[in-house]
Amino acid sequence: MIDQISAFFSIEMIYLWLTYGVMPFWFILIFFPQSKICGILTTSILPFLILGCVYVYLIFYFYNEGYDFLENFELYLGIYNLANLFENELFIILIWIHFLSINLFCAAWIVRDSQKYLMSKYLNIIPLIFTYFIGPIGLVMYWIIRIFFAKKISLFD
Repeated sequence: MIDQISAFFSIEMIYLWLTYGVMPFWFILIFFPQSKICGILTTSILPFLILGCVYVYLIFYFYNEGYDFLENFELYLGIYNLANLFENELFIILIWIHFLSINLFCAAWIVRDSQKYLMSKYLNIIPLIFTYFIGPIGLVMYWIIRIFFAKKISLFD
């Protein structure tokens, strides 16, 4: 049975499940940020617990396949070493989970922070969409909007 599950969850299938699996969380964050479901599902630990379990499963799977995790540290040696790592689909799926987790975490923070300052959910739609695609730009957009609601510029929060 374990072999059947392992055969079904190929790297490509895990990629598709991850990519489409985070969409409901983003949908809730963008369109229903003040709902109870958002508080329970999206701004809680639940999505990160799921992504973390997938990450642990992949590490276990890669370890059994003989993946050399020490090669991952070559990304610090230069841009060409990083490019070489991106030729490995196992490395790419790990980076993809990082990308999804960090951007979703930032979006959840944007929603919680905007509720703290009683901001309209409509002001957050564009920054949240930008956070999904290009996280840092979405955060900067939100921070600029937030300055007007908080009536202060705070570099620490």
